[in-house]
Amino acid sequence: MLGTPFFFSLFVLTMSSDQVTIRRALVSVFDKSGIDVLADVLKEFNVCVLSTGGTAKALREHGVDVVEVKDVTKWPEMLGGRVKSLHPAIHSGLLAKRDSDEHMKELKDHDIEPIDLVVSNLYPFEKTADLGKEFGDCIEMIDIGGPTMVRSAAKNCDSVAVVTSPSQYASVVEELRANSGALTKATRHQLAAQAFLSTASYDTAVSSYFSVNTEGVSPTVGRHYVEGGRLRYGANPHQKTAMYSGVHTNNSGALPFKVLNGQPGYINLMDALNAWQLVLELNAALGRPAAASFKHVSPAGAAVFKPLTKELEQAYEVDAKLLSETAIAYVRARGADPLSSYGDFVAISGIVDVSTAKVIKFAVSDGIIAEGYEEGALEILKQKKKGRYLILQGDKTFKPPPMEHKEVFGVCLTQQRNDCVITPDVVTSNVKTTTPLSAEAVEDLVVASITVKYTQSNSVCYALDGQVIGVGAGQQSRVDCVKLAGRKVDTWRLRTHPKVLNLKFKQGVKKQERINARVAFINDDMTEVERKHWLCLFDEEPQPLSVDERKEWLSSFTGVSLSSDAFFPFRDNIDQATKHGVSFIVQPGGSVQDDGVLAACEEYGIAMSFTALRLFHH
Repeated sequence: MLGTPFFFSLFVLTMSSDQVTIRRALVSVFDKSGIDVLADVLKEFNVCVLSTGGTAKALREHGVDVVEVKDVTKWPEMLGGRVKSLHPAIHSGLLAKRDSDEHMKELKDHDIEPIDLVVSNLYPFEKTADLGKEFGDCIEMIDIGGPTMVRSAAKNCDSVAVVTSPSQYASVVEELRANSGALTKATRHQLAAQAFLSTASYDTAVSSYFSVNTEGVSPTVGRHYVEGGRLRYGANPHQKTAMYSGVHTNNSGALPFKVLNGQPGYINLMDALNAWQLVLELNAALGRPAAASFKHVSPAGAAVFKPLTKELEQAYEVDAKLLSETAIAYVRARGADPLSSYGDFVAISGIVDVSTAKVIKFAVSDGIIAEGYEEGALEILKQKKKGRYLILQGDKTFKPPPMEHKEVFGVCLTQQRNDCVITPDVVTSNVKTTTPLSAEAVEDLVVASITVKYTQSNSVCYALDGQVIGVGAGQQSRVDCVKLAGRKVDTWRLRTHPKVLNLKFKQGVKKQERINARVAFINDDMTEVERKHWLCLFDEEPQPLSVDERKEWLSSFTGVSLSSDAFFPFRDNIDQATKHGVSFIVQPGGSVQDDGVLAACEEYGIAMSFTALRLFHH
C-alpha cells in the first residue's frame, strides 16, 4: 500500500462531511494496556498501520499487519532508538491540510500518504523521576518523537485524530464502529484538546525536574488540573465561582471519588477527602470497619467496630442486635460528640449496608463517602435532603501525587504530603515510663493518633474502647486543647449516668432535641429563659446532678488514651489530662521539658510513649 496514490481519489469521500474515515494509522505506545482492543478495530476496518519496536511486535501478536516506520521514511532507526519517526514522510502526512490543494499536491509530488490517526502515549518520565532514579535514567525517559507526533496530529485535528491514553480506546472504538470506521470532528477536537493537555503536562514535569536538579536555576513548579465538576459555591455562598479538579498526571486527571448523588460544596469535599483518608488508615491499621464524623475539616468523632455496652446502647439510643459492624462503627463515631456531629460528613471505610444507611437516614448529615453501597442502602440515602444528599464513592486504589500545593494570597506553598503510616508498632516502640501500655491502650492510641493526623492543629484526641471520646481542635495553646477535649470527654462519660439515661422526655421530642437537652442537663449552664424552654421537653422536671454525683461518676473513669499532635511543652497538660481518666499517652517528644512531663506521668502512674512523629495538620 505504500507509495500508491489511491488516497487522493478517496479524499472527497473521506472528507465529504465532518467525519474522517480512518485509512492509515500510526501507533506507538509505551503503555500497551488495551492494545488488543485497538488491534481488533484496526483489523476490522482494514486500517493500514504504521508502527515500530515493541508496539509493532505487540500489534503483530494480535494479528495486525504492520508496516515498519523505517520502510515509510526509507531511513533506519538511529542513536539507539532516539530517532525513529522524526522525518518529513511522517510529519507531512500528519500536518497536511486535506482541504488545501497545495498541501495535497506536495504530498503527491513526494509520494507521501496522509495519516488519519495517531495513537501514542509517552515515556513515563514523571513516574521515573518520582522513583528517585539517577539523572541519566530520567533523561532517557524524556520522550521526543512521541510528543512531536502528538502535537502534529493535534494541530491538524480538522483532518487527523490523536489518541493519547488507553482510557480513550473504548469510546474511540465505539464511535468507529458506529460510523463505519470514521471519527467525527467533535471527537477529533476533543481528543486534540486532551492531547495538548497531555504534552503540556509532560513538558511541565520535565521542566520542573530540570529546574530543581540544575544549579543556578530557580526551581519552578508547574501543574495542570482537569476539572472534575462544579461546586455549589466556595467556602461561603458569595464565593460563587468554585470547582474541583484532579491533578493531571500520567495523562489522567483521576479523582479519588465519584459523585453518585447531589452536588458537592467546597467544605463538603474538604471534609470528605480528609475523612476518607482517616477511615482508610484506621481500617488498615486495625483491620476492622472504620467510620468518621467530620465537621469543618476536623473529626467530631471516629471509631472502629467494637461491640457496644448496654449503657452505650442506651446513651446512643440504638439496639445493637439490629446493627451491622459498620453501623456500630458509625454509631460510635457520631456518638463521641453528637452536638458537633450535627450536620456532619460521614466516612465509611467499606461498603455501606442497609443497617448503616438506616442509622444515617435519621441523622442530620450533609453527605457521605464510602467504598461502595448496597443497592438498598443507596436508595435509602438518596431520599435524604429531598434527594440532594451528597453521596460519594471513594476509590481505595487512588494514589495521590507525592507533593501537595496550596495557594494562600497569591503564594503557592509546596510540601511532601503527610504519608506517615501509624501502626501499633509506632505507638509502642519507645515507651518512656515504668508503667507499660496495655493491649487495649495500644489500639486506642492508634485510633487517637490517626484522628489527630486529620484534625486542625493544635490538637489532642482522647479515645477509649476503639472510639474517639473527645477532640480538642485548632487551639493556639496545647493545654487549652487538653481542657477543651477533656470537657467533651466528661460530657461523653456523664451521658451514661443513670440520671441522664432516665430523663423523662415528652412524647414526640425528636432525637436531636433529646441529645441537646441531655448535654444542657450535664453542662448545667442555662440561662433562666433557656431553662424555661428546656423544661417544656419533659413530662417531669429533672433533678439536677449534684457536684458529688458528678465527681463520683467521673472519678471511677480510667483507662483513657490520649494522643497529641506535637510535644507537651509543660507538665500542666498531664495534670489536666488526669482529670479525665487518662492512663495512657502518646506524643512526639522533643521538648526541652520532656523530663518534667515524664516525671508528671510517673507521679500519676500514666504510661507515656514517644513517636518522634509530629502530626500538625492545616
